[in-house]
Amino acid sequence: MTRSPQTPEHHHFHAPTRVSTQSRHLIKLHSLRDKLGLTPEAPLDHQALIHDEDGKELWWPHIRYLLREPFAEFWGTFVMILFGDGVVAQVVLTAGDKGAPGGDGFGNYQSISWCWGIGVMLGIYVAGDSGGFLNPAITFSSCLYRGLPWKRFPIYFVAQFLGGMLGSAVVYANYYGAIDNYEGKGIRTVPPAPTATAGIFCTYPAAFLTKGQQFVSEFITSSILMFCIMALKDDFNVGAMGKNTGSTALFPLALFFLIFGLGAAFGEQTGYAINLARDLAPRLMSYIVGYGPEVWSAGDYYFWVPCVASFVGCVFGGGLYDLFIYAGPESPFNKPAFGLKAVAGKFKRSEGRKKWGDTERQMVA
Repeated sequence: MTRSPQTPEHHHFHAPTRVSTQSRHLIKLHSLRDKLGLTPEAPLDHQALIHDEDGKELWWPHIRYLLREPFAEFWGTFVMILFGDGVVAQVVLTAGDKGAPGGDGFGNYQSISWCWGIGVMLGIYVAGDSGGFLNPAITFSSCLYRGLPWKRFPIYFVAQFLGGMLGSAVVYANYYGAIDNYEGKGIRTVPPAPTATAGIFCTYPAAFLTKGQQFVSEFITSSILMFCIMALKDDFNVGAMGKNTGSTALFPLALFFLIFGLGAAFGEQTGYAINLARDLAPRLMSYIVGYGPEVWSAGDYYFWVPCVASFVGCVFGGGLYDLFIYAGPESPFNKPAFGLKAVAGKFKRSEGRKKWGDTERQMVA
């Protein structure tokens, strides 16, 4: 009797090869993820989706599984910038519009504070699988104080920066005609020009500020940002939202109020950039589309201030929280000699391996 191709014996003959092929693909994927500093397995179980029913590898699900967290950071930052730059565009470009409800434009400074908070909240929801950092300075501080792998910082940085660029480009494309109507067709100016629209996309300081005052303003807001984030994510701190606050869906909502509060209390002097991906990336976009070199020279070359101050401020704010409040084992403040002994030990082991390698090469030579 001829054996049907649908009999169990036939499946038993081919199944090991199919399973073995899928296993090899997954092992390769997990190895690549590990090299990028990501957890070997993606946050969600999409393993079944990277192969079709015949066991053949699907190229896009394969890439999505490999880069799930960087993609999340990219799109989370993108969404944040859409709402943040979008509301500034609407407020600036409709100022004094008598046809608006209330007869004085579509929004005001409070609208900007509200919508930046909404943008951050929604961006964190989008980037939940990656941790929802959306800010290179926060990512850096998380590597320093919470054990986030340092190998993950570069790929998150690139994802956040590109997300900020694309988000601001979409806002520019959406309001292109309105900018022409406001400034004049093809005209693009930077503060302090009376009809400047460059401030839609990135921050520019108040004219009366010295360089030191610019830095201090951004440093203080970045410090407050990181200090409060550490508190909200601290599982040892019961706080207002209860135990394990950092893992609940309420964290993005708390960030909404934090960003709104920072804008309402500290936004006037420098625009509370507090984020390189929110400021430098859209600034580069505005330079590319025609705002000119003044985007770099304005405010006595202010552009570098939010980039540097955000990192310094977040490191300071995070360290301040850990020094006086945090009780978890990840922080260097809760290790012997503030973790310096561990760093020195790693350095010595690294030097030892290097010397041993040099000796081996000399012996071979």
